[in-house]
Amino acid sequence: MNKVDLVEVLAKAAKVSKKDAEAGLEAVLGAIKGSLAKGNPVKLAGFGAFSVRQRKARMGVKPGTTQKIQIKATKVVGFKASKNLKEEVR
Repeated sequence: MNKVDLVEVLAKAAKVSKKDAEAGLEAVLGAIKGSLAKGNPVKLAGFGAFSVRQRKARMGVKPGTTQKIQIKATKVVGFKASKNLKEEVR
């Protein structure tokens, strides 16, 4: 499912126009992005939790050569599915 498909499903479920459904989806995604950008986790009961994780600096190998390179520390987004979501997928 892509964003267009999700907007269609939301529009039908909420009985609103696709334009309104897309605006609602953008608002939700914007709120999630904003919270994560500040370093705050986002927990959605029955779905899961998004969080910002710190990845340590490490040594790596440059593809195509055997040259070792230093990979910088970085922040990444993590997601942990809730028990309900895991059971639903099974």
